[in-house]
Amino acid sequence: MTAVAPYPTDPCERAFSAGHVTPDETVLTELCAELFSSLARSDQRRKGEIYVRGLLTAQGRKSIRKLASLSGGRVDEQSLHHFVCSSTWDWTAVREALAHYIAQAVPVRAWVVRPMVTPKAGEHSVGVDRSFSADAGHVLNAQQAVGVWAASDELTCPVNWRLHLPAAWTEDSARRSRAAIPDDVDVETFGDCAVAAYLQMAEAWNLPVRPVVMDARRSDALSAIRRLKASGLPMVIRVGGAQPLVPACDVLPGHRNEPVPAERIMSALRERRRPVFDPDTGVVTSLTAVVPVRLPVTGAGRELSLLAEWETNRPAPIALWLTDLTTTDPATLIRLSRHLRQVDDDFARISDQVGIRDYSGRSFDGWHRHVTLASAAHAAASFGGETVSRELSYRVAG
Repeated sequence: MTAVAPYPTDPCERAFSAGHVTPDETVLTELCAELFSSLARSDQRRKGEIYVRGLLTAQGRKSIRKLASLSGGRVDEQSLHHFVCSSTWDWTAVREALAHYIAQAVPVRAWVVRPMVTPKAGEHSVGVDRSFSADAGHVLNAQQAVGVWAASDELTCPVNWRLHLPAAWTEDSARRSRAAIPDDVDVETFGDCAVAAYLQMAEAWNLPVRPVVMDARRSDALSAIRRLKASGLPMVIRVGGAQPLVPACDVLPGHRNEPVPAERIMSALRERRRPVFDPDTGVVTSLTAVVPVRLPVTGAGRELSLLAEWETNRPAPIALWLTDLTTTDPATLIRLSRHLRQVDDDFARISDQVGIRDYSGRSFDGWHRHVTLASAAHAAASFGGETVSRELSYRVAG
């Protein structure tokens, strides 16, 4: 039994009464034309726009029947079901187009990797398994997936997805056949799933190189960091306080080449803390410190930076981050780390409201097509005025 990745709220308690989104017609038309240009047939492009529009405007759970009923007779339920669950259009090409659309429209600051948990009542939805949720405190019957989000100061949007399939699915030929799981999909840890979701797009889609931001506290953080370091792509990774690290020789005298828990390293160096100021109000928002460390393995390579953040009235750090951006100032690192919370907020405020977790079919490709179209609906809502601009700038006193 594996541990379900963290999710801050119970999806069963989602407030569907929040209402629908009235799409900006210019934005929606332009976005759909861009995203669905790879679809060979005009009827597929039309159904793609109908599906996205339905996700934006339908009240409550976004069933295919409900989306078809909102099309004004332009498409029937069976045809729309086939478009999502059984068609042959390439959802990877649509996601790549969405990522480029976002990157051209706003200055992307980071690529944020975030888990998504979808509780299920039955056992037939692809990937569903009984797993312990540390956040819920009990076992859940759920699908687990990973989303990669483009994050700017103004908005965030999911652009790529990877469904985590446990051994109960990858090693069961009957289940694989029923869900049409591709032959090259194999079992992997949730941490490997998260890194693969990012590397898949970062290495193939010719996107701007930006730091990947992710929370690795409940997976094998060292494995994730090693894979990201090997890729040469920048990273800001949240780790747990017990994570063993080797401090630089001048950081903790007496601990030369000796692994020390990350929280202990930073607690011993509280005198290095510097205040973080809100640039608009001048109010101190937190305290931060950065020290050089290495991974506790032979041949670990170049040093990393361990970043800690404290609330002003608490002795223990509230967050610990490992990064290879060793020459980046603490204010920028804090700003990058904030994108993780920004994505959490936008998931609840937009993605869940446009039905990102509402797919009720059983096929592997159907799940991927649905979350792709829901990501497009998230983008349409964001660019249509649904997203409130945020100020994510911070100053750290020297």
